[in-house]
Amino acid sequence: MEYRYIGRSGLRVTSICLGTMTFGSTTSRAEAFRILDKAYDFGINFYDTAELYPVPPDRQLAGLTEQIVGEWLRTKPRDSVILATKVAGGASGWFVPPIRHGLTAMDRFHIKRAVEGSLRRLKSDYIDLYQMHWPDSVVPIEETMRAFDELVKEGKVRYIGTSNDTAYGLTKANMVARYEGLVRFESIQNNFSLLNPRFFDELEQVCRKEQVSLLPYSPIAGGVLSGKYHQKFVPEDARFSIYMNHPLKRVREHAKRFFNDKTLAMTVEFVRIAQKYGYHPVTLAVAYSKHFDFVASTIIGARKVEQLDASLAAMDVKLDRQILKELASLQQKYCYPMG
Repeated sequence: MEYRYIGRSGLRVTSICLGTMTFGSTTSRAEAFRILDKAYDFGINFYDTAELYPVPPDRQLAGLTEQIVGEWLRTKPRDSVILATKVAGGASGWFVPPIRHGLTAMDRFHIKRAVEGSLRRLKSDYIDLYQMHWPDSVVPIEETMRAFDELVKEGKVRYIGTSNDTAYGLTKANMVARYEGLVRFESIQNNFSLLNPRFFDELEQVCRKEQVSLLPYSPIAGGVLSGKYHQKFVPEDARFSIYMNHPLKRVREHAKRFFNDKTLAMTVEFVRIAQKYGYHPVTLAVAYSKHFDFVASTIIGARKVEQLDASLAAMDVKLDRQILKELASLQQKYCYPMG
């Protein structure tokens, strides 16, 4: 089993983390427990959730994923699990953050209220890694970092991280922390996969220079890199089969980033490379995501317990120079297929 440290923290995590964002929506509580148990028995010690899960976001379901994870957590020794969750910014019930405008209300009041809700649902008196789900372009980062610092001092949170952030946002936050003597972001959780290599543009250098770890999510690009959308009959219960027909326009638009002509064409060639080297496409995609030295742990997901096998198989895969060269050439050919 391979372990890595997150940033400069004392969090020693498996190189694969189990994500939980479908628990309570497309994954039932019973199936979620089977998935969690299988990952735990395999040796995974790192689990990620968020206060607004499950997805796609739903006012009636928000918080249910944390509740399911909390119920499961009570069946295990608490110190055997490293638990991460995220604050969206809502304090008085769930809401949809207007992400495009950066108005996530990441102020002291909202953060303090949100953490209490997460701790209650998770049935834990502390959170190992508490992450800002989206950056806030209005509330001064100084206030946000002070609020996180207070949570660490109170013992409710061990370490903090950010998510869906930029090179500027991460650097600015940690410079504020440095000069004001506050805790800093030890991790950044961003979308990163063969189909979405934008992390290489700037954030790769920031993470290496500042010893901040990437926790990449969606390493198989929402299931696209599995190749299942290239079958003659696309599975009706697949995520983007559902999202493309979702009543909310923003959900349909989100699906188009992953599910478009360019991503599908690139995936056809990717699957051929996987087959050439004897890998399941999911195994290769996850192995690629966790290959880089700035990555601490790659976040996998599953709606059904049988989907875990191919992802977990990537744990001990080491990619050689030749296959990495072919994958790099593929990226150059299709250049930012997710836009």
